[in-house]
Amino acid sequence: MAVNRQLTPIEEGLEIINQTGGSFNVVTISRIIGCLDEEILRKALAIVQLRHPLLNARIVNSLNRLCFEAGAIQIPLRSVHSQHWQEVVIAEMNEKIASDAVLARCILVKSPSDNQINYLITILHHAISDGLSSVQLHSELLTYCQKITDGELVNSVESLPVLPPIAELLPESMQGWRGKIKGIFSLLNLQFKHLWYRPKALKFEQCVPIESRRCGLVHRQLDKELTEKLVDFCRQEKTTVQGALCAALMFAAANQISGYERKDVCLSCWSYVNLRQRLRSLVSENNLNVLISSITSFHTLNSKTTFWDLAREVRQNLIAGLNSDNLFSIIMMYKQVIKFLLTQPNHAPASVSVTNIGKVKIPKFYGQLELEQISFLPAQGVFGGVVSLAVSTFDSKMNLNFTFSLPAISQNSMEKLADNLVVCLKNACDF
Repeated sequence: MAVNRQLTPIEEGLEIINQTGGSFNVVTISRIIGCLDEEILRKALAIVQLRHPLLNARIVNSLNRLCFEAGAIQIPLRSVHSQHWQEVVIAEMNEKIASDAVLARCILVKSPSDNQINYLITILHHAISDGLSSVQLHSELLTYCQKITDGELVNSVESLPVLPPIAELLPESMQGWRGKIKGIFSLLNLQFKHLWYRPKALKFEQCVPIESRRCGLVHRQLDKELTEKLVDFCRQEKTTVQGALCAALMFAAANQISGYERKDVCLSCWSYVNLRQRLRSLVSENNLNVLISSITSFHTLNSKTTFWDLAREVRQNLIAGLNSDNLFSIIMMYKQVIKFLLTQPNHAPASVSVTNIGKVKIPKFYGQLELEQISFLPAQGVFGGVVSLAVSTFDSKMNLNFTFSLPAISQNSMEKLADNLVVCLKNACDF
């Protein structure tokens, strides 16, 4: 079944951001060991495009309304030889998606020195995907590559059902005029909290127009020992990994904001959450869609703030947010939020943000192919001053992708902040 409908507010907001230069599009990177043939990958892409209705859609302007329309071109695929996969990722995440033609593209990076080392990179429009579904898509692609390599005929593909607009999946309390009123009050309440707490953010090292900004990337990985130790400590300290990651990122940001002086620093933190289990009908992670929301919390760090106390505070705020309709209000008001934020280009809308999809539950081996590492990130080049962290855990190793707006934050500053966060996590697990 084809997708032909008007975009929802969150989808419209994400298309507006895409048109500013690629921000918020979901980039997923897999390191694959084995012989990954470009032509086989091309065939696998064609199969998944048939399987996922949104991959066969494009965005058109019809009667001054943005709409999904069936009839996308074939997903573009190009192959490059490079030792530096991060350079390829940075170039791709700063390129907007030609959404009037197709909502995804793919790059195969092959090592010029070792033909067994490959990086599979997909860029998906955030209006049709999130971290969970984009990771699942990589697993599907590798599964079909395996089947094609093994000579299995894939003659017919069963298309996944077209999901209704997310507004129709929200709880009954968010339907109709009640939902709209709650959305307005939710935004007013959030604005009041910003005025009340006045959270700090990293200072703009350089101000340039939005169209001149780019998304930067810093990648770190925690080894198996530290990853497992962090999970165990979170359990012992009665908090969550999300709480610990938010705490570490806030400590790292506060250190740079205050010049490492232990004085009061108020920060705001965006935590992204998966909505699949909170909708009126359950939605599988296999369904490409943007099914996430965010919870904003405010925290004051001072000389008496301990790491685990802050992590527990984050967890308590998340529990409260998950039990509130505010979780759904942001989805329905997202277009207005984006438009408002774009009118304040030199103001950071948040201090830090963390999106963590947790343990990636997909196979490691696909015939002769081995998935050695997989991570994702939502590109973020528009909003200066915000430190964003995308986290995934695969094969007992935690992958950390820090994204930020250049030149508001320099590469050197973000490298230091990333190292500071890793040290913070190590210290928290060593006492």
